[in-house]
Order: sequence, then C-alpha cells, then structure tokens
Amino acid sequence: MPDQCFSATLSRRSFLNSASAFAFATSAIGITTSAAQNAKSDKSLVYAGTYTTAADGSAHGEGIYLFEANPTTGELLHGRVVAKTPNPAWISLHPSRKYLYAANEMTGPDSARSSVTAFAIDAGSGDLKELNSVSSEGAGPAHMSVDAQGKFVFVANYAGGTIAVLPIHENGSLGKAVDVHRDTDEIGSRRPTNGPRGNFSISGHEAPHAHMILPDPSGKFVLATDLAQDRIYVYKFDAVSGKLSPAATPFVSVPTGDGPRHFVFHPNGHWFYHLEEEASAIVFFHYDPKTGALASQQTISALPPEFAGSNFASEIAISPDGKFLYSANRLHDTIAVCSIASDGRLTRIGEVSTMGDYPRYFCFDPSGNFIYVCDQRSDCITSYAVNRATGMLKFTGKYTSIGSPAILAFL
Repeated sequence: MPDQCFSATLSRRSFLNSASAFAFATSAIGITTSAAQNAKSDKSLVYAGTYTTAADGSAHGEGIYLFEANPTTGELLHGRVVAKTPNPAWISLHPSRKYLYAANEMTGPDSARSSVTAFAIDAGSGDLKELNSVSSEGAGPAHMSVDAQGKFVFVANYAGGTIAVLPIHENGSLGKAVDVHRDTDEIGSRRPTNGPRGNFSISGHEAPHAHMILPDPSGKFVLATDLAQDRIYVYKFDAVSGKLSPAATPFVSVPTGDGPRHFVFHPNGHWFYHLEEEASAIVFFHYDPKTGALASQQTISALPPEFAGSNFASEIAISPDGKFLYSANRLHDTIAVCSIASDGRLTRIGEVSTMGDYPRYFCFDPSGNFIYVCDQRSDCITSYAVNRATGMLKFTGKYTSIGSPAILAFL
C-alpha cells in the first residue's frame, strides 16, 4: 500500500498521473475467440471498460473486454477485446440488453473527443458492433445511465461540469443531446470538512465537476452530483421530450469540500445513500418519490475509526435483498461493509482487502453471490463470495489480469 499522507498540493488525478505503471501483457488475459465457449447455458457474460489513455492515472487497457463469469467459482474466463474505443471509463446497458453505451472519458488536449459510443450486442457471442458516436456535451464524461424505458442516455461530464440527455433511436444508436445543463455557482473548499485524521484527500474543487447522474426508481426525477459544488441536484424528468427542469428543491448541499461522488437507491425506493469521495463518508437520506426531496438522516465513515491519512471513496452498492451496503476505498484499498437496519440506518460491520491497488469500481453478479472489484492501478479484477446471512465477503483467490479496469457491466 502506498504512503497515505502526501502533500496537500497534490490532487488525486495528478497523483495518479505521476504514479508508476504496472506492466500489462495482453497474453495474460487468456484470449479465446471460440464461439462455442460463449454458448454455454450456464454462462454469465460481463463487459469491462478500461482506461486506454492517461485521463485518470494508468492507461494499460485496450477498450472494452468481454469475459465469461463462472457462477460457481466466481472466476472470469475467456477474456477478449470486443471494442477498441478510447477510455470507455463507464459503460451502461440498454434495458433490452441489445445495446451497450460507452462514455469515452477524454480530457486535456483530447477533451473535444469526449463522446458516448453506441454498440449493438450480438445475442449469441456477446460481440459488439459500433453503431455511432455522439458528443457527450462536455469534457471527461465519468458516469452514465439509461432510463427504464430505454429512450434516453444521461451522461455526467466531470471535466466539463455538465450533464446531458441523449436520445436513443429505435435501432439503438444515439442522437445529439436534447438537453444540456452546466453546473454554475459556488465552489466548495479545497480541503474536506470531514474525513479521517491527517487526510489530504483533495480532488477537483477548482471548477464544477458533474460526477454521477441517475433516474430515481419511479423515473419521474433525475439526480446528479457535483463534486466541486458539494451538491446533489434533483431534476424533474419529462419522459417524452427528455428535458430536465429543477425540482421544487433543486439541490441539497453536503459539508464543503466533502465531495459528492456516487449514490444508490435502496430497493424500497425511499432510502437514498450517498458516498462522499473526499470525506470518505456515507450519508443516508430519506427520499420522497413524490417531490424528489432529500432529507439527511445519518452520516458515517466508510473507514475504520483508527484510520488516519488520505483516502478517496469510489463506489457504493446495496445487496439485492436490501440488507447490506458496500463501499470502496481507494488508497485504503478495501470494501467496507455496513448492515442496514429496519429504519434504514447504517452500522459499519467491517471491511475486506481488495487484494489490489486503487479499487475504482465494484458490483454484484446477477445472482448476488459474488462481488467483483476493478483494482485500477494493479491491473486486475478480484472476486469475492458473498455471505448472504452476514453480508461479509471472502476472497475467492481468483485474479483476472486486465489493464487499468474502470467499470463492469453484467449482461
């Protein structure tokens, strides 16, 4: 594990850009092109997006990979590249499972190439065929989602500080944005208000940074975070036109500098959990699906109480049964586990090592029996068996080598 106390002048992204790279050998993926192997009845296919250029640290990936997940052991098998697209740092599936969308996170001199690319999925092999690519309407798209009806893609542009709504055509291809919103107004403080002792978890409080966008379970509202503004925005969504308009309460604020990143809705649709990247904290809100209003109830640390130093929280998820919440810690390199009480409040019950470096993303497999972690800086994916009774995780011992993994999506 790297030294967790570094200079306050060093941002997360510049820290990554200066980090030493691990070598990545394509042959280690175990590439297979046999269609017969992809036709197994017990297969579970999973796509992995990777960094191909140094937009956020290492850049050892080649685009979008496809693996077959063993439902018994949790191992990922037969990995191969199915799309050579630049920096597919976030991928989302269409509700029909016929199309896949990739956010191409381009920054710096390549910002103008920031886009969302549409692919058709071959039902037999899982292969991808590019349909088209359109502007994401802002630099560095970092998150994306699709509405439940499969008519619109929502994209959050981190570097550009914008969110956009892209229409989906009947053939799965994308149209130009029908709505774009630019985050304006105040910027939060450079140092987080909260967080572990001695932390220098500084990330992007120099300009607005839209970090996540997702419709609520009802499809009536769309919520979006801005890390630099320390806000969670709430928009009313017109499902016909795709237009977004501010809700009655257009945003809620979190403590300055704490850095809103990702969030998740509980299966009951009334509880909302938000992860703060720089404070390494989880905030529990009551959510009103009639108005889109959020009311804060509880804040807990995603780190053990004895931890001191810097950490960047990254991803958050809830078990399919709604009993446990998980969050990822970069630098501490753990997945934290919390139980969810009958009133929605959280109790931290432990953590497990990600067995790698800088866990950018994790998710459940379709069965809910395994969790897969993208360890971005150690160029691997690790898998964990889930104890459905206790919520705790056990490393399967399975590593999958892949350059700079950023995101997974199970088909």
